[in-house]
Order: sequence, then C-alpha cells, then structure tokens
Amino acid sequence: MIDNHRLRAYLLLTVTTWCWGLNAIISRLAVGEISPMQLVTLRWLGVVLILLVFARQNIARDWPVLRRHLPFLGLMGSCGFTLFNALFYVAGHHTTAINIGILQGSIPVFVLLGSLLVLRHPISLVQGIGVVLTLLGVVTVASRGQLDSLGDLAVNRGDLFMLIACFFYAAYSVGLSRRPNVSALGLFAVMAAVAWLVSLPLVAFETYQQGWVMPTRLGWILALLVTLLPSLIAQIFFIQGVALIGPGRAGVFVNLVPVFASIMAVIFLREVFELYHALALLLVLGGIWLSEIGKSRPAVK
Repeated sequence: MIDNHRLRAYLLLTVTTWCWGLNAIISRLAVGEISPMQLVTLRWLGVVLILLVFARQNIARDWPVLRRHLPFLGLMGSCGFTLFNALFYVAGHHTTAINIGILQGSIPVFVLLGSLLVLRHPISLVQGIGVVLTLLGVVTVASRGQLDSLGDLAVNRGDLFMLIACFFYAAYSVGLSRRPNVSALGLFAVMAAVAWLVSLPLVAFETYQQGWVMPTRLGWILALLVTLLPSLIAQIFFIQGVALIGPGRAGVFVNLVPVFASIMAVIFLREVFELYHALALLLVLGGIWLSEIGKSRPAVK
C-alpha cells in the first residue's frame, strides 16, 4: 500500500518525466527552426521572467538564505540547467529522439553512484543489478544493437553528447540533497537566473561561429513550450520529488523518459522503433524496477 507521501512524489516525478520525454521530441523539431544555444537562452530567460512575476514573495523571503549559498547554487544551475540542455539540444542535431530518450536512462546510474561516493548512501545488491541492467540498455542503444561498433569507437556523437549531458544532470540531482532549506520556487528562481546568465556566453560563441539566424515561427513556439513544460513545471516537480523521497529513488524515475519519448517519437516524428530499442527499453525498465524494490533500508537495532 503506497502512502500519500510517496504517492504524491510518484505523481510529481511521472509528470516530470513526461515533460522530459517531450523535450526529446522538441530537440528534433527544433533542427532548422531555432539554434541549440538560442533555445537554451530563451527557455531560461522565459523562466526567469515568469518567476519574477509569480515567485517574487518566495524569492524575497528566501533571499537571505539563498545569498549565502550562491556559489553552490551557481554550480547547480550551470550543471543541471545550462550545460545539460546545451548538450541535449546539440545532440538533437545528430541522433534520434528515441535514442535521446533512452540514453537519459543513464542518469540513475550516475545518481546512484554519486549518492554512494558523495553522500555515502549504500547501494544494495538488487540496486546494483538494476544499475547493470540500465547500463546494458544504454550500451544497446548506443551501439544500435551491434556491440562490435563500440570496439570500433563507431558510437554516434549525438549519443555521446547525451551521455555527457546525463552526467551533468546526475551531479545536479545529487546536489539537490544538500539544497538550502528554502521554498522550491525560491531555489529554482536563483538557479534559473544563473542558467540564463551562463547561457549568454554560449549563445555569443555560437553566433560568432555560425552567425545569428532569427528563429522561425515554429522555433518561437518550441521555445515557449520548453519554457513552460520541461523548464518550469518539470524542474519544480523534480525538486519537490527529490525532497520527498531522496535523489536515489527519484533519479530512477528518469527511466520513464524513454517510454514517453519513444511513444511520442513514433507518433509525432514517425521515427522507426527498432528491435534494439525494445530490448533497451526492457533493460532500462527492469533497472528502474529493481532499483526501487532494492532500495536500502536502515538496519533495525
């Protein structure tokens, strides 16, 4: 029987992962409509403007505490918001939405390992098996079901970008366990502001290299969608989910992203769902199940 406390966390994290699955679709739709760094900058600018309107009281109330943690929050916003999304949207130019979604299943692996190394949270044997299954799923999709391609270093660079992005988001997820005791909106507002500021040099460098191309009408619509769903709603829900059940257990819910991303990619992008995708999904979903039922419990004295 799931208590109300955990049920609320599970609902928050399920909506979060649906939004992130949608983000994989947007990363593909954005190709040719809006550049990767433009999308990153506009999404966080939009979030900052919205929070300045609706979260001013939270920010003002929490500011004395937030100010003392600005270096830490700056690192969190840079890793979890700016760098993750920059690599995410660049990956969308080189790999499929299905691959992007499935590769996000590597985040729980990094989260559990980070929780072990940084927070000293033990990993049970069953959780370890879940980690291995997830890794096998990631390897399957990265190699397109042909493991010999890994030995030849023939991995798609878009897939590689996604794995690096997942490392940054996992570091952010682990860091949330050490968040200051403030409201979710106040915390998120500061990190979103940092994410926008850090994105400015990236969009400037992109413009220097490629020139400035104004986003199309669809590009502006996509920027609005990522502002409202993956950026605003999903991040607030994820922060609350981590606060309710911890980073290790919340992180495994990211494994639902491949399911949502794969379904939407087939429906909206007409991408082909291959046999190796199905195998990878089974491995990843098996990992989330084992990681949840094998969560470490405190010893009874």
